[in-house]
Amino acid sequence: MTTVEKIKAIEDEMAKTQKNKATERHLGMLKAKLSKFRAELLAESQKASGGGGGIGFDVARTGVATVGFVGFPSVGKSTLLSKLTGTHSEAAAYEFTTLTTVPGVIKYKGAKIQMLDLPGIIEGAKDGRGRGKQVIAVARTCNLIFIVLDVNKPLQHKKIIEHELEGFGIRVNQSPPDILIRKKERGGVNITNTVPLTKIDKDEIKAVLAEYKLNSCDVSFRCDASVDELIDAIEIKNRKYIPAVYVLNKIDSFSIEELDLLYRIPNAVPISSGNEWNLDELLELMWDRLNLVRVYTKPKGKLPDFTEPVAVSYTHLRAHETRRHL
Repeated sequence: MTTVEKIKAIEDEMAKTQKNKATERHLGMLKAKLSKFRAELLAESQKASGGGGGIGFDVARTGVATVGFVGFPSVGKSTLLSKLTGTHSEAAAYEFTTLTTVPGVIKYKGAKIQMLDLPGIIEGAKDGRGRGKQVIAVARTCNLIFIVLDVNKPLQHKKIIEHELEGFGIRVNQSPPDILIRKKERGGVNITNTVPLTKIDKDEIKAVLAEYKLNSCDVSFRCDASVDELIDAIEIKNRKYIPAVYVLNKIDSFSIEELDLLYRIPNAVPISSGNEWNLDELLELMWDRLNLVRVYTKPKGKLPDFTEPVAVSYTHLRAHETRRHL
């Protein structure tokens, strides 16, 4: 049985298992097994492609940050890349016009930001359908993901894409769970929590730990975590926490009332790439989610240079300042 077949068998069993107090431990073990098999699939994919997306997908990185365009076929990713960067990416009314990664660069607020138009993915991409594994492998290396959606199609597509990304260890618009796990040689499992745990009990915790052969360890919960978040804490090396912006494209066919509804979706920007509507707002949110700041240098004995700012990540800047003061 292949890894993909094992994943499918576990997903089928989980779908058939009724969720209640009696089955919580069993479901926890199944989720842990599923996560382990997905980690195997990810390792296989990275080994086959040398750690990136493979031939036709790996591109030389440039600029201060990289934004990847992810979405179903024919949602307007190629047109959006062309409008933002001036890079030609094949666009047509039929699906799968983009078959490899197409890079482009935009200069925004003095910073060069690389944009990658990735081939369209389909449901089941995380399990190898289409070129899904290569596409998601490239998405894992990005600083920000534009999840491009066609507003004329069901917003259910948003959940499907999130599910595909999650299956490959990408957590969009989330932070790592505040759970500390410390292995030890003996003494069994010791569980402590600083907040009430309402989504998981000790039996589920021990079941998941046993699946990972963590029979002697200290686990400290500093957040009200779920089973999935506990697995994420164990599999932290295989997880990527990446901010995402939902780009709701093709709004030119919508009314003002319908646009008001779209603005209620968190982290979303309605646009029309073909008509170049609302691209300024998209770029402003991109800058904000990349957490970039402009730094103006001051050569010794000279006035500050306000013409060529250096764009850096605010997180990296804070880390650098902290190290300087240690």
